[in-house]
Amino acid sequence: MSENVTGFFVERAVRERYAHAAQKRETALCCPVEYDQEYLKILPREILERDYGCGDPSQFVRPGEVVLDLGSGGGKICYIVAQIVGPQGKVIGVDMNDDMLGLARKYQDEMAEKLGARNVEFRKGKIQDLRLDLEEVDEYLRTNPIRSSADLQLLEEYCQALRLNTPLIEDNSVDVVVSNCVLNLVKEEDRRQLFAEIFRVLKVGGRAAISDIVSDEEVPESLKNDPTLWSGCISGAFTEEGFLKAFENIGFYGMEIVKRDDKPWQTLEGIEFRSVTVVAHKGKQGPCYERNQAVIYKGPWKTVTDDDGHTLFRGERMAVCDKTFRLYMREGSPYEQSLIAIDPYDDIPLETAKAFNCSKNARRHPKETKGQDYKVTEIGEGSCCGPDGCC
Repeated sequence: MSENVTGFFVERAVRERYAHAAQKRETALCCPVEYDQEYLKILPREILERDYGCGDPSQFVRPGEVVLDLGSGGGKICYIVAQIVGPQGKVIGVDMNDDMLGLARKYQDEMAEKLGARNVEFRKGKIQDLRLDLEEVDEYLRTNPIRSSADLQLLEEYCQALRLNTPLIEDNSVDVVVSNCVLNLVKEEDRRQLFAEIFRVLKVGGRAAISDIVSDEEVPESLKNDPTLWSGCISGAFTEEGFLKAFENIGFYGMEIVKRDDKPWQTLEGIEFRSVTVVAHKGKQGPCYERNQAVIYKGPWKTVTDDDGHTLFRGERMAVCDKTFRLYMREGSPYEQSLIAIDPYDDIPLETAKAFNCSKNARRHPKETKGQDYKVTEIGEGSCCGPDGCC
């Protein structure tokens, strides 16, 4: 079966299966997940019963943030996240399935009253094309039905205008993108665009927290060509290493497996399928400037290498540019707890800083940080070791 034909049947199978699952619970679509029970208390039973996921990415969201949930389904994760971000935050759910959107929107007024804020909305779109508002497309088609190839051309032009002028999700507008067992439902030929869209909508400094099913081996074509297995989160599973590589290829950094199930959810033809949750960050792009900053890697590894190719040697002062220094040390950075920051004694304003060559791994001599003329002598008062004197 050709790639295009396979993709057609995959999309139809996913759409039909999840439309049915919005009406009646289907246990084969999900694996057991432990959510914080405090956040479930106010959720309608119908939403709880129609939940299909494999993880809990809401754990990686903070108060006040703008959060986008890809493949939001019946709205469970959105309504959980809304409680975490609070009235100052915002949650946007995107799904292409009318039945799932109907279920999520059914309880918006009720949930707004319980939450004390209307901070959740649901939009219709494909997660691999976050520029296109499919409800605007539906409205267009109601008055402009397709009767000829010329009509089809007009529709395509209209869709492109929507993408350019009124995108469903704006560039650099979201603090966190979450998703729960949905990325593996997207056709393989659309996956690079999918990760590029996640990257596009995130703010610089933003992150993605994605739970999905992965496989320990490549899935054979015989399974990939089965639309039922694909819609059941099996055939479309990323490999464990391929999932991380997909983030890396688009420009994310600091990818981390924050949860990996010990036992597989399913095993098929000897291939294990299990849930993982990955957090990845946006923000390593940009110019490099020299401000005499350094970091010391604490250990325990002898050396580590980041996603920009910087190698850090345990216990040594390593020279880094201002961008990398801030990326390492900002609050919530995946590196923050492993590094010691060495700030220069004399600040170099960014506007006067020279270019820094980030392609080499250079040690930073202490005098570069302190200044060449630093000759201070200070003798501290009292003991440095404890009440019984120095060692």
